[in-house]
Order: sequence, then C-alpha cells, then structure tokens
Amino acid sequence: MSPSAERNVMTTAPSSELEVVSPDTCTHLTGHDHVTSLTVALRSVTEQVDALDRWGRLLADVLTGESRGRLLAAGNGGSAAQAQHLTAELVGRYRADRPPFSAICLTAETSSLTAIANDYPADELFARQVEAHGRDGDVLVLLSTSGRSPNAVAAARRARECGITVLAMTGPAPNPLAAVADDAVCIDSPWTATVQECHLVALHLLCAAFDAAVLAESPRVSSTNHVEVVR
Repeated sequence: MSPSAERNVMTTAPSSELEVVSPDTCTHLTGHDHVTSLTVALRSVTEQVDALDRWGRLLADVLTGESRGRLLAAGNGGSAAQAQHLTAELVGRYRADRPPFSAICLTAETSSLTAIANDYPADELFARQVEAHGRDGDVLVLLSTSGRSPNAVAAARRARECGITVLAMTGPAPNPLAAVADDAVCIDSPWTATVQECHLVALHLLCAAFDAAVLAESPRVSSTNHVEVVR
C-alpha cells in the first residue's frame, strides 16, 4: 500500500462510528470516536441556534440600554476558562470594531476567590460575587458540563433573588442548573470534553448574535468597518 493510501485509511472514519461510545464502556475515546462524539453533539447546538440568537439580542438590550447593564459569567475548571473567554469577547471584541461593554468573569479575580473560599462555604464562591457585582436587570451566564456544580446552582439562585437573568450552558438535561436558570442551552453528550467543545461553539454563536444586534447589521458587514468579512 502506498503511503498516501495508508494515510487515507488511517484518517477516514467508518460510517458505523456515528454511534457514540458510552463512558460506561471505556475510560477514554479514540481519535475517531472523539470526532464522532463531537459531530453528534453539535446537533444539539444546531437545534438551539435560535435560543443563542435570543441570548445575543437580550445581552445587547441589557448592555446598551439606558442603565448600561452588565454581564457576569462563571464556571469551574475548563468552564471557568470559557467564562473568561466570553467576557473577553465583550470587553474587547469578537469580530467587529464596536464599543467595549461591561463583562466580569467571576473566576478571574483570585483575591476575592480565595478570600471567599477561606471565609465562607464553598457554595458561596460565585453567589457572593453575584450579589456584590450584579444589579437588577443584569445577566449572568453560567457554564457547567454536568449542570450539577453546587456553586453554579447557588449563584443562579442568588442571581434570581437579585433580579438578574440567568442563562446556563450545561450538559444533558434535565439537571439542577438548567432547572433554576431562566433559559438553558443543554448539550446532549455523556462526554465532558465534547460538552466543553460545544459550549465554545455556542459562545461564539452568542457573540456573533450580540454583535449583529449591537451593530444592527448583518454579520456579513463591510470590511471598511474593520470587520472580518465572512466568505
């Protein structure tokens, strides 16, 4: 077999791989199984694009409104990094040049995190920050691959008490975080890595919807506005 033919054999997944391997039967996924898991789970994202568009419009209304509201975001582990990714896209930019908007990642301020963890129960880690930084009408985005992180659920409940809209990105529904949130995008996959990868896609769709609403233009806007033109 020629080298090129061998490469084709190694990189072409058989059609039977559309069935996702269960975590109950193995401890990790092969390369092809991982890609198949992601391919199948992305259907969850496709089915919830309209919800993410609504989230983008909601964020635009809150952050550009007369009260100039704020976005708060939080998660644990890899979800903490994605929460920080989201706030960075709003304070900086996603694609288009536009004004910066107030967005705070509750996992990024280490002094507050360690002080709260030292002095209060673990469930207060995000909830106390929500109470400190959030205002009536603000938005809190919480990410949890399981949807069962106690500190995320506590933050959602505290936010609701403060009049803050709670949007959750989770793994499979039903789960406690989705149940307490005002709205949730739930990824139907048993694999944590797959859920996180889909959350990143969802975050980018949210940012694109936010930009489209803020700029009041199609996402395919002129490059003269310093925007990456979609081709």
